[in-house]
Amino acid sequence: MSSQEIEVTDVLVVGAGQAGVAISEHLSARRVPHLVLERHRIAERWRSERWDSLVANGPAWHDRFPGLEFDDVDPDGFATKERVAAYFEEYAEKFALPIRTGVEVRSVRKVDGEPGFVVDTSSGTIRARYVVSATGAFQHPAIPPLVPADSGVHQIHSSEYKNPEQLPAGGVLVVGAGSSGVQIADELQRAGRAVTLAVGPHDRPPQRYRGRNFVWWLGVLGKWEASAPPQGAEHVTIAVSGAHGGRTIDFRELAAGGIRLVGRAGAFADGRMRFDGDLAENIRRGDENYLSLLDEADAYIERNGLDLPEEPEAREFLPLPDSIVHPVLEVDLAAEGITSIVWATGFRTDYEWLKIDAFDALGRPVHTRGVSTEPGVYFLGLPWQSRRGSSFIWGVWHDAKFVADQIEIQRGYLRYEGTAIPAGRDAEATLAHA
Repeated sequence: MSSQEIEVTDVLVVGAGQAGVAISEHLSARRVPHLVLERHRIAERWRSERWDSLVANGPAWHDRFPGLEFDDVDPDGFATKERVAAYFEEYAEKFALPIRTGVEVRSVRKVDGEPGFVVDTSSGTIRARYVVSATGAFQHPAIPPLVPADSGVHQIHSSEYKNPEQLPAGGVLVVGAGSSGVQIADELQRAGRAVTLAVGPHDRPPQRYRGRNFVWWLGVLGKWEASAPPQGAEHVTIAVSGAHGGRTIDFRELAAGGIRLVGRAGAFADGRMRFDGDLAENIRRGDENYLSLLDEADAYIERNGLDLPEEPEAREFLPLPDSIVHPVLEVDLAAEGITSIVWATGFRTDYEWLKIDAFDALGRPVHTRGVSTEPGVYFLGLPWQSRRGSSFIWGVWHDAKFVADQIEIQRGYLRYEGTAIPAGRDAEATLAHA
């Protein structure tokens, strides 16, 4: 292909989810020539990789970008997944962002002996001086290799789950008790299914406390700004829900409603699933996290003289259910009528298309606040990219601002053409009079 047939841009952004939209806004504000490529539609994962009844877990006043409010959602309400996807489309239109949909990026390679990268796409070749991977970390469903495909049990990942009617008749085992797992388990139980929920380590903030949403408390208490997870809590999930108008997740209440709780899923053999004996400890630590936040909130209110209503009932718990006191360590799925497993077990990254040496042994990006070890390549939308809030809607917007600043700094260096300095003593004289 001749150079005339190759499209050229300063910055090529891969992905038009919340990360891609955010970085495009910041690059546009700096008048940096760029192009965003998306293989499907804007915010596609909100459309097709979420269950039907999903709503945002944070209120509309918070889970948005600064440049646009939700005009049809109560500020303290929770936007549906379709509304969130439409929001990002509206955002792209408002700022006239150069997003090209229906184009798949197949590979990105460094150009040997020249600055920049060559990008192979489904619609042709593009040359870019900088590349931003805005695909995030939630790329491919991660299902532990525990239950063979020929086990006779219907298995899907939470990203494939849509509604209870999608699953065959019978009981359901939901593995994973973060936001997705607990909401799916609750929906299935409300639909009349017998549900077993495997609960691992988790944080459990109150959805609201003393008149304020948990996102407000995490903000004023500085929790969103934590730069790294506590030691040993790198994979701890947040159990919180915006469903039914927003509610605090309490595993005792889920058990009282009919959901059987078990520990983390372990080995599977002869139709039997074994579970770790860590359920009580996981619940205890979740309670500890919950109560600690209440204590910090109370102290903040007193220290700042805020007039917020007291809420002593927030510290009242139901008795521990029998499933915690006498945990079930093994279940014969067929004997108990469990016909489906929903794996709410997160995602794995996939950067096969990014042909650079900037990944660790596990395939994770090596970076500092999104700045890759490969000059000219940047990442966006990663959990804990710069802070706890990085993978949330508002957090990715602030990370994108930092990445755009770094790109503009590098462009400034490249604009410098140098000053000719004569050799020898003349050079010394020139420097002396500079």
